[in-house]
Amino acid sequence: MSQPPIRAVIAPVTPLQQNCTIVWCAKTLKAAVIDPGGEVQRLMGGLAQHGLTLEKIWITHGHLDHAGATAELKALTGAIIEGPHRDDAPLIAGIPESGARYGMPDARSFEPDRWLDDGDRVTLGETEFEVYHCPGHTAGHVVFFHREARFAQVGDVLFQGSIGRTDFPGGSYPQLIAAITGKLWPLGEDVAFVPGHGPMSTFGRERQTNPFVSDEALAED
Repeated sequence: MSQPPIRAVIAPVTPLQQNCTIVWCAKTLKAAVIDPGGEVQRLMGGLAQHGLTLEKIWITHGHLDHAGATAELKALTGAIIEGPHRDDAPLIAGIPESGARYGMPDARSFEPDRWLDDGDRVTLGETEFEVYHCPGHTAGHVVFFHREARFAQVGDVLFQGSIGRTDFPGGSYPQLIAAITGKLWPLGEDVAFVPGHGPMSTFGRERQTNPFVSDEALAED
């Protein structure tokens, strides 16, 4: 069997247990940290443990628990920040205020090196990920997808058995449902995904069992 082109480990961070993911190119050992919400020293330890070089920081959206330690991680490593979509700029600007409110006073705002749009591609070592703009939880939320590995990091768009909240500023329930059914489902039922919180699942399982977006639930709307 051929080796998978990428590997990944999930490292839940912050009191909100957000699924930060370290993903890397199996050939080059160049890594990206997706959604560094906090606990930077622990993430640095994870990179060292696997012998990885941090090349990129990828952000799905601008909420504190997903992006609060981005500035610190960049200052330590010089890694390039890619994402989210520019529509989340106000959320990123508000990270220090959110951090003070949630007991994370070191959280800082940042300016991505590259804002991402729907249809963009990001590279990691010798691998490439597709970018999908999936608004609804936040206006500028993006999803990262590796087609060959059948792997997606979906942030707070979709969870095992649930979907992202839409009652925050910039949230939209119709937009979220449209993003899940119009952008994620076509990628294939076999795609395994890391959600922003909780256990992994597959798009196929959620189409069968998710009470919010299963084919059966949507047929009743």
